[in-house]
Amino acid sequence: MTKKKKPVLQKNDLPAKLPKGYANILHSISSKIKSAQARAMNSVNRELIEIYREIGRTIHEQQENGEWGEAVVKTLATDLQKSFPGIRGFSYRNLYTMRDLYSSYRSNEKLQTLSAQISWSHNVAILSKCKDPLEREFYMKMAKRNGWTYRVLIHHIEGGTFERTMIAQSNFKDNLPTNLHPEAALVVKDEYALDFLGLGDEHSEQELERGIVKNIESFLREVGTSISFLGSQYRIELEGQEFFIDLLFYHRRLKSLIAVELKVSEFIPEHVGKMQFYLAVLDDKVRLEGENPSIGIILCKSKKRTVVEYALKDSTKPINVASYHLVKRLPKELQGELPSPEQMAKLLENIDH
Repeated sequence: MTKKKKPVLQKNDLPAKLPKGYANILHSISSKIKSAQARAMNSVNRELIEIYREIGRTIHEQQENGEWGEAVVKTLATDLQKSFPGIRGFSYRNLYTMRDLYSSYRSNEKLQTLSAQISWSHNVAILSKCKDPLEREFYMKMAKRNGWTYRVLIHHIEGGTFERTMIAQSNFKDNLPTNLHPEAALVVKDEYALDFLGLGDEHSEQELERGIVKNIESFLREVGTSISFLGSQYRIELEGQEFFIDLLFYHRRLKSLIAVELKVSEFIPEHVGKMQFYLAVLDDKVRLEGENPSIGIILCKSKKRTVVEYALKDSTKPINVASYHLVKRLPKELQGELPSPEQMAKLLENIDH
């Protein structure tokens, strides 16, 4: 019996002109496929984390009862690897991490739920590098919300993003609509890590600006997600006079322009007046209908917190004053400035919204 050949699609078989609306339908189908793939991956991840949690619970209970020592856990690791040769993750070290996952979160239902929403590698990083429950909650929520990769998560943990976000100095509560407060609080930090610029201690504002523009991807990773770079030395004109904003961004979640002024000196109150002027012009001349008030970030080499507090006290525009450092360091000196656990918990509640 002669096997029928499959019909080959000829070039002439393609429509000369695609029907109206085809591109929209293609986009809709593609979006649905991607959503289905994401849901499937999330479902698999949740199941995997739950299995790991159950293994961890078993090891924890057996060790609590005095039944299992390290030798038994090593034997379990070897037997699981033999039983499931195609599955990674059953090493002796990983089994103890599973135990830590269970024991660390067994009395915290919120962290149990969040841990199932991020990957195992993300969980391992947070378990090993963060000890405070609020800090763990922050990084779990931010990793999920912003789609942080493992490397980006490690960058934020080691750079102290949690601490630097919690103590950021701004006047947002007085100058932004209430519904924007939670999102705006996550946009700014008290200090920015710019060690990727490779600048020496002595540098000009032009060198600082050029370094940021040249390394804009690294800068955006430090500043946050949902932010688009609009340009440097952004020109605005008023009655024949030209003014230039060092850096201008747009935050998609906030629907706000973000102006950044760079200062290689210590913060002085006069910096606020200049930023207020820029924000007023942006709101009047550049902001589009439906967008929210523009936000300013004054990035200085150093600052005194009390001076910043008084400088922002009567300001009528939403401004954050932050410092930057060029050498990587742990934020131990920030610990004494952290708000109360109740205040931090209130901010964390809003990350999902």
